[in-house]
Parts: sequence; C-alpha cells; structure tokens
Amino acid sequence: MPSKPPAPITIDAVYAAPGYLFRRMQQIAVSIFMEECRAFDLTPVQYAALIAIHTHPGIDATRLSAVIAFDRSTLGSVIERLQAKDYIERKPAPEDKRIKLLYLTKSGTAILREIIPAVERAQARMLEPLKPADRKTLMGLMSQLVDLNNEASRVPLRAEDALEHLGKAG
Repeated sequence: MPSKPPAPITIDAVYAAPGYLFRRMQQIAVSIFMEECRAFDLTPVQYAALIAIHTHPGIDATRLSAVIAFDRSTLGSVIERLQAKDYIERKPAPEDKRIKLLYLTKSGTAILREIIPAVERAQARMLEPLKPADRKTLMGLMSQLVDLNNEASRVPLRAEDALEHLGKAG
C-alpha cells in the first residue's frame, strides 16, 4: 500500500502550528507588558524576580532561578540590573559567605507597589479580545499544557523543591 504523500510546505502550515502560535503570543505578551509598564523600566523577568524576592526574602540566585523557571546563567544579568537600579541587595549567607542572598530594597518594595496596576492592565489586555468564558478556557488549557510539559522545558519550574530547601535553611 503506497504511503500518503507529505503535505505541501506552506507558510499557512507554519502559521497554524502550536509552536509558532505560542511564540507569537509570547512576543505579543512581552510587547503589551512593556507598553503598559514603560514608565517603570522593568522587563517581565525582572518583575517576576522582584515578586519572588519579595515573597521569599533571602532567596539565593539558584533557588530564584527554580522559582521563576529562568535559566540560572542568564539570571545573573537580571540580578545585576536589579541591583544597579537599587531594587535589590545581595548579602552573604551567614553559613557560607560565597552564597549571596537576595532582598528587596525600599526602592524595590516601592516599585513593586507602583507597578502592580500596570501589570494587571497588561494581563487583562492580553486576554481582552476573548469572551470571558473563552479566557477561562484558554487559561485552564494553558495551565494544563505548561504543567504537563514542564519536564520538556530547558528550565523546568522547580518552585516547590527550591522553596522546601529555603524553608529548611531559613
């Protein structure tokens, strides 16, 4: 029995592919975030890092990487930028001075308080074109996909493991 001929290669096939659509939505999401948060000069990753440090003062960079699912080697430059903006400070860990623990500064706490309405506007704008029921469906399906594909990520989310260790250390 002859095999089925391959589908013709078309740009429409690319446009309909899940990977392409996820990449485009990521571009759109970052663009909307940057537009809404322009006055604060923070990227989405910097914002996530500030939230994680606020939630878990004294977290180290390795655990921060696991909590926000961001590549540890790239996170160093994010931390440096946040420190240069005086939003975070690094202090040596009491038990091992080589490990630097991260804390929000007063400026970091203030910027978080100020940026939250802009972040909420950005999140709402991303879903605004959809009907409320479709927003809920999309968010449920995206959460499910992210959870089920976590291990396929270059940087799987490991928040529970990181925070369990942080709790024991702190």
